[in-house]
Amino acid sequence: MKVKLIIISIVLTLLVIPFMVSAQVDNFGKTDTIYADIAKIDNSNWSITISYTNDQNVLGLSIPLKMTAGLNRVVADSAVYTGGRVDNFAFKGFRPDTAIQCVTLGIIANIGPSNKTLYPGSGRLVTIFVSSLDKKPIEKLVVDTTTTSPNNSLLVVADTFQGENRQDTIPISERKEKIEIIPAFVVRQSK
Repeated sequence: MKVKLIIISIVLTLLVIPFMVSAQVDNFGKTDTIYADIAKIDNSNWSITISYTNDQNVLGLSIPLKMTAGLNRVVADSAVYTGGRVDNFAFKGFRPDTAIQCVTLGIIANIGPSNKTLYPGSGRLVTIFVSSLDKKPIEKLVVDTTTTSPNNSLLVVADTFQGENRQDTIPISERKEKIEIIPAFVVRQSK
């Protein structure tokens, strides 16, 4: 009886640990979320619409994605930022890697003297178009976040100025741990 009680307590502890440990880090309030909405265009082409919900001013995003379609090799052909929330950002990077079926999006608000910010809100950032390398039909596309070379992982960089009218400033001593946000990542398949 004592052994059963110990085993049950160990199993319960192991089941509760994932709920207590969270990969998401956000020092500004609610956990930010990046959504990847997958949609089929035709048999050989799919789209991934990346949306973002945030509650603080943001200056940069790193979004590396791994794409798989079973034995069918796929490639991210292009990305369209036009009309998205980061359309006016200074740098909107798109780096596909066909060898490992990944794509890395790097989005930076300011390079030089500009003063652009992604304000709190929700909506589309970019749409990525994916096609079959072997011209075979893509039955199902699976997308997840990953880490790409050299060390690109899912990351959001908050502005050091926060609040309405950008009145609050994060002290220099707290910037490293406060401005790096690891958002939640949610994949949604369209019907």
